[in-house]
Amino acid sequence: MTAAVWAVLAILAFAGIVVALGASRLHRLSHRVGSFPCQARAGGNPSVAFTLGIAHYAVGRIEWYRCWSLSPRAARTWLRDRLVVTGRVPLDHAGQSDQYLVRCRYDGADFELSMSAAAYAGLASWLEAAPPGRRDLVL
Repeated sequence: MTAAVWAVLAILAFAGIVVALGASRLHRLSHRVGSFPCQARAGGNPSVAFTLGIAHYAVGRIEWYRCWSLSPRAARTWLRDRLVVTGRVPLDHAGQSDQYLVRCRYDGADFELSMSAAAYAGLASWLEAAPPGRRDLVL
């Protein structure tokens, strides 16, 4: 075989490994207890596209991971006592009958999340469930 053929095979093998690692990461994240699909974008600009992601409840915080990434770390982390839901809008008009646009504020920065109605119910319950002064003990 020529060097060009070996180079093409090496590139294909590398691409296959990257795809397998990404699929494995996405599978692990989406099958963790307390995980739910959740898209995010900066608030105030509806022309900006949502970024696909998976959110996960941790002790006293929500960790949000990008879907199309190989990073083992969360792209965003929101602590429960600093996260405020400022509003929600059902997305029925966009043909998404079970989706909500959830407007949030964290440390003075506004952002928006798009999630299912069940995920929103879980988020609202999680935010309201912690007793004052004991927020780090509730999952």
